[in-house]
Amino acid sequence: MRVTTSLYLCVLSVTSASVVANEPVWDANKVELVSETLADGVYAYYASNAKKLEAKGFPVATSGGLVVGTEGVLIIDTMLNKRLNAQVQSMVGEVGGKSPAIYAVNTSYHGDHSYGNMYLPEQSVIIQHQNSKDYVDANFKADTEFMMYNFGQGRGIEEIVPTTGDVLIESGSQIALDLGDKTVHIIDFGFAQTGGDLFVWEPESKVMWTGNAIVAVKPALPWLLDGHMLATLETFKKVYAFLPEDARVVPGHGSVMSKADIQWHIDYLEAVQEQVQLAVNEGLSLEETVKRVSMPEFSGYALFGWVHSGLNVPAAYKDLTQAN
Repeated sequence: MRVTTSLYLCVLSVTSASVVANEPVWDANKVELVSETLADGVYAYYASNAKKLEAKGFPVATSGGLVVGTEGVLIIDTMLNKRLNAQVQSMVGEVGGKSPAIYAVNTSYHGDHSYGNMYLPEQSVIIQHQNSKDYVDANFKADTEFMMYNFGQGRGIEEIVPTTGDVLIESGSQIALDLGDKTVHIIDFGFAQTGGDLFVWEPESKVMWTGNAIVAVKPALPWLLDGHMLATLETFKKVYAFLPEDARVVPGHGSVMSKADIQWHIDYLEAVQEQVQLAVNEGLSLEETVKRVSMPEFSGYALFGWVHSGLNVPAAYKDLTQAN
């Protein structure tokens, strides 16, 4: 949300044949971003209505952040369109001071986290996972059609041209970005949602940005758009073990949360694994498994039916049947 999965590419093929936009999950023509200061030179930004919506389990617009050092500013996720990217650049102008260099990192290839790359100042350095660049190079047209289908036409997606990374991070690796008085670590912990997921860690303030791997605080759930439930669960555990107890976490679509809030996502995937494994052991079909694994204790998320039954249980079923 590539060295992507058949599930996501299947959705792309269905929607790209003829794009008729749905009512958007959230409207990029209306979202207003607000910033929250987390430490000196460290900021989260998210939709002004994020806290209200996430408390009700409703989907929230894209979040990101800024880290400002004496020698550079790092933008974490560049947003879906020109309008939202302009809000981010306005924040950079307000807090960036005289930092000479502008960097931007995309936590994934998803358009709401990366389409704004094209609006960055010309001298900006874009950091991306190698797999994200590969995905954009191979699937950009279909991806924009998928995004228009889900976020609506007339939201600035039509004008986007692919703008990929200048610095590429390989699978399983990380870089340390020197911003002068701050060093930011950009890390691939493993497959989380896309196979090109990057986590951004500022150790001095103990703040991590997760992108879509962690969507939002409870009751939001992981979206296994590209499948691979077992790998995602393993990555979540690695991230949880990496973080100190007092770390703060900026998810992909919500306000700032704690390390402890990640446990909800781990608990959910462990419960999915356990219940789907029981169904597989009994020889149930995918359809029978989806009906069996209803998990009402996790159903507070407004998108539960689509995410849980339509994405996550099928992803777990595929993983666990292949493992047998």
